[in-house]
Parts: sequence; structure tokens; C-alpha cells
Amino acid sequence: MASTKVYLNFVLEQLSGLDEISSRAMMGEFILYYRGKVFGGIYDDRLW
Repeated sequence: MASTKVYLNFVLEQLSGLDEISSRAMMGEFILYYRGKVFGGIYDDRLW
């Protein structure tokens, strides 16, 4: 099951206080970056 952009936007909104948060879609899921380094991912609408 692929993750939804709605959930991605929710997570990014929660992390909006941090500078330089970004994400990249990868095979139906999302990888999260902080200052260019991977710190987590969203898989099946769960933050890991």
C-alpha cells in the first residue's frame, strides 16, 4: 500500500518548525531529509 500525500503533508506540517526539511517520493513511499541527510521515511502512512 502506497503512502498518501495527505499524510506526508500532515507530517511536514508537524515538522515545520525545523529548517531545511524536505522529502522525496520513492516507489510509492516518501523519504524524509533534514539538512540533506536522511532521518526517516513514511511507509504505509506511518512515520519511521
